[in-house]
Amino acid sequence: MINSRAKWKGRQFHYQPEKSHVHPFLVDLWNAVREQTDGLVDIEVLADNGGTKLAHLEVVDQLIDGQIQFYALMGSILGPLVPAMNIQSLPFIFRSSEDVYASMDGALGDFLRNELRSKGIYLFPSGLMENGFRHIVTNNRPIFNAEDLEGLTIRIPEGEVFEDTFKAFGARPVQLFVLELYESLKNGSLEAQENPLAIIESLKLYEVTKYISKTSHMWSGFNIIGSLSFWESMPLEIQEIILKNVKTYVDKQREYTINLNHNLSEMLREKGMIINEADTSTFRQHLGGSFYQKWKNEVGDHAWSLLEERVGKLC
Repeated sequence: MINSRAKWKGRQFHYQPEKSHVHPFLVDLWNAVREQTDGLVDIEVLADNGGTKLAHLEVVDQLIDGQIQFYALMGSILGPLVPAMNIQSLPFIFRSSEDVYASMDGALGDFLRNELRSKGIYLFPSGLMENGFRHIVTNNRPIFNAEDLEGLTIRIPEGEVFEDTFKAFGARPVQLFVLELYESLKNGSLEAQENPLAIIESLKLYEVTKYISKTSHMWSGFNIIGSLSFWESMPLEIQEIILKNVKTYVDKQREYTINLNHNLSEMLREKGMIINEADTSTFRQHLGGSFYQKWKNEVGDHAWSLLEERVGKLC
C-alpha cells in the first residue's frame, strides 16, 4: 500500500517557454501523477528553467544534489558526465524519429540508464521527448551546401559534438543559451542558428531570421531525468504510477511534435520565411570516416555497437 502520510514535493525544470511543445505535456504528466497518488507526489513544472541563468550542467549538479528533482534536456549536454549520451546528437546517424526511439527505449537506452545511475541521475525509460530534426536558419543568405557554411557565425547548444560538427563544415560555432538566441539574432551578433522547426516557432525566431535551409543534420530531443536520491526515496507503487504516466504523456508529446514539425513549413512560409532543401551529401563528405571514428572512441565500443545494431555500420 502507498503510505498515505508521505509527501514528495519537487520541481521539474525545462528550458523551453510555456507556449512550447514541451511544457503542456510535462504539466499534464505531473497533474496526472498528483491525481493518481492522491496528492502524495506534487511536482511543479517550471518553464525557462524557472528563470535561472545557470548553465545546463549547473542545473544537473543541483539535480544530483537534490535541490531540484527533475529536468528535461538534450542528451549530449550530459556528455561530460557520460560520453555515450553524445550519441543522440551525432550528425546524420538516425533516419527517423522511430530509429531514435527504438535505440533509446531499448538496449542502448538501458546501457545509458546504468551509466547515468552511477552519477546519481535517474534516466526515465520511455522518457525521451521529441524535438525533431535540426535545420540551419540564417538571417542573410540560404545554405545550399556545406561550402556555404564557411566562416558562418552560428549558434550551437552546449556540447562538444555540436562544436566538432560545425567546425568540420568550416563554420564558426558559438555556444549560447537558447533563451538568449532571439536577441543575438536580432542585434546581428549571430548570423545563424540550427534547430527543429518547432523551436523556430516557439521562440518566434521567424521575426529575426529569413531563411530555413532543411538539412536534418541531427535529431534532438529532451530526456526526462530525475535526482536518483529523490527517485529512490519513493516506494515502488509511487514509481510505477510515475513511470506509467511518463510513457503515456511522452508518447502523446512525440506524436504531437512530429505532426507539428510536419505542418510548420507552410506556417513559417506564411510568416515570410524562405525555405530550401540543402544538398546534405556535401555535409557528409566534410565529416568523413575520421569524424565517426573519433566519436566511436569517445562514446565507447559497447555503446557504439548497440547503436549500430539499429542504424547499421557507421565506420
